[in-house]
Amino acid sequence: IAPTQVMIIPIAAHKGGVAEKARELKNQLGLKFRTDIDESDNTPGWKFAEHEMRGIPLRLELGPRDLENNACVLVRRDNGEKISVSLDGLEETVETLLADITASMYNLAMERRERMTYTAHTFDEMKEIAANKPGFIKAMWCQDPTCELNLKERCDVTSRCMPFDNESVSDICVCCGQKADRLVYWGKAY
Repeated sequence: IAPTQVMIIPIAAHKGGVAEKARELKNQLGLKFRTDIDESDNTPGWKFAEHEMRGIPLRLELGPRDLENNACVLVRRDNGEKISVSLDGLEETVETLLADITASMYNLAMERRERMTYTAHTFDEMKEIAANKPGFIKAMWCQDPTCELNLKERCDVTSRCMPFDNESVSDICVCCGQKADRLVYWGKAY
């Protein structure tokens, strides 16, 4: 999703071929990944913060000592981990890290969604959860617009999602107690 996947930050770019190597890496990685290079006059710390705020998942730091060792430092935005890696095989390492970052972010989002989703079987449960717990509330609904309006007015929730797999947590509507066959995720608008 990020417009730029890898941001190259040359450190002491005026020394010993750092800028040239950074441009070479941009061209090399740019064939496979959305890559950019920050050649501004800002300090490295400023650049790090700037691109972290922009949401760039992987930062590549390259300085004179790194060049001497045919290496660079890769920094993951999702967990801040710094990894010193060889420039040989860099594309494969970047590909692996980007895939791992994507999987890690997805898993964290799924865990958070599970943690922040509650189930209500009765109107009182719905009202209690809506008043005291942020997140989503899974509950059955009879699909009567009157019940939906009642939930909005009395619990301050609106329907957010009707999942395709339509699992069942009960067979009665959380609002009116009538037969229900549709699971709905409810939530507050903030």
